[in-house]
Amino acid sequence: MKKYIAILAISLLALVSCDKQFEVNDSSVLSGSEAIAMVEQDPSFLASYINGFYAWMVEFNTGGGSHGDFGHLGCVYNTDMMGLDIALQGSLNWGKYDAPHDYGQYDWTRPYQLWNFYYTLVKKCNEVIDFFGEEDPTNTTLRGYLGEAYALRAFCYTYLVQLFQDPVSGTTPSATLRKDAPAVPIIYATRDGKTVEEADEKSGRNTIADLMEQIESDIAQSIALLDGYKRSSKNEINLEVAQGIAARYYLLTQQWDKALAASKAAQNGFDIMNKSRLESGFMDVEDNEVMWGFNHTTETQTAYASYFSHMSNDCQGYGGVGQSVHCIDRSLYDQIPDTDYRKALFNGPQGDPSCATTGGKLPYAARKFGYMASWLQDYTYMRNSEMVLIQAEAEARTGQNSAAAATLGRLMAQRDPAWASANVSIDDVLLQRRIELWGEGFEYFDLRRNGLGVNRKYDGSNHLASLQFNFPAHAKSWNFQIPRQEMQNNTHITEAEQNEWISGTVEF
Repeated sequence: MKKYIAILAISLLALVSCDKQFEVNDSSVLSGSEAIAMVEQDPSFLASYINGFYAWMVEFNTGGGSHGDFGHLGCVYNTDMMGLDIALQGSLNWGKYDAPHDYGQYDWTRPYQLWNFYYTLVKKCNEVIDFFGEEDPTNTTLRGYLGEAYALRAFCYTYLVQLFQDPVSGTTPSATLRKDAPAVPIIYATRDGKTVEEADEKSGRNTIADLMEQIESDIAQSIALLDGYKRSSKNEINLEVAQGIAARYYLLTQQWDKALAASKAAQNGFDIMNKSRLESGFMDVEDNEVMWGFNHTTETQTAYASYFSHMSNDCQGYGGVGQSVHCIDRSLYDQIPDTDYRKALFNGPQGDPSCATTGGKLPYAARKFGYMASWLQDYTYMRNSEMVLIQAEAEARTGQNSAAAATLGRLMAQRDPAWASANVSIDDVLLQRRIELWGEGFEYFDLRRNGLGVNRKYDGSNHLASLQFNFPAHAKSWNFQIPRQEMQNNTHITEAEQNEWISGTVEF
């Protein structure tokens, strides 16, 4: 049963275990220069804050979503259910409200989960940003910490603006960014240099253009600060990941030349999985295609409340036991050539009777995500293949169709040996995004930025009959409303400014 969960005050410091942890009370009596001098002597004090960012990104039940709420991948997993490319099967313990677009109302769990997760992370980024006062650190490690905070803040706002506003009008290739549309509040750090009045003014529904200005400032600062920084693990953001965050943002805002440049810079040092690595289950952040993710341990994994519990039909989780089985949409499966290695990441129409799990036996069931004992599969947030696809799309968007083909060809050389094209269109690249990034949390956002709808009602559809809806582009059911608690507590957002929403089960 859908329910609204009251907002809880959560501190990232409670999520971090560290022998030496910086004390907030100590920092409150230090100036920026004194604080920097202290951590230059022992950066591990501030490192505990940075580790807290990434602990929050895998935290269980941040917004009342229970086993469907497992940090960042929990957020994008649930929005993936709203698209076409995942066809749910089974008894539907999970996804039964997301898939029919029936979970966007202000007093239900999903809007609060999304809002609370990203805004909590924004606030924690601000804590680190403000730690430095007005000074830029000279120590490379500390500069990197500050750069990570700016990059993560840009990352959060890029998601928030798409979740709580329809970002475009029209449809691709003629979709137009709605820069004047009301977006979301901006929460400033003191270091941002805003007066109390200026900060107060931006705590309401800023325009998309306002958010763009803030995000682009954060991106620029993060890239400058991360230059030369060596991260301790792939849990963290480095320069290339910051470039990847920038590439995603520039793709959303239709700044194609900048998307091209950022995606090319982001590929530095990474390669593309070959066939054997492709079939390994997307669960090891140490693979050289993985740019950013989270290396799970027995202390951080949450078993059933996890991405792999839901998405892997080979695990004895919700997918494997048959409660919410994630299958590839038949119409998408049929567009994958038999020569493409990725087709083997899904069962065919006959299913796989030899599979050990109930979910893995079903027709079209995904076998893309693997199994590991003790639920130690790693989370992937960003892969090099995504950057190659962004580069190819940016080239196609700017009329460089032969260059786009050459770029896409680098990916396809590791995916389909029979693929050959001298020119590719925007639609060609978008199709490859659907195939390559299936189930990784991109479909909803690609549909939003391109102004596209979905139709699950076609002849031969493998979507459950109860979920065979047609959701047109820009329908109100795609929206999420601003959560009730925010509407009650934020005097800068009026009821008249609330997003319109109608359940997908009744709108069409």
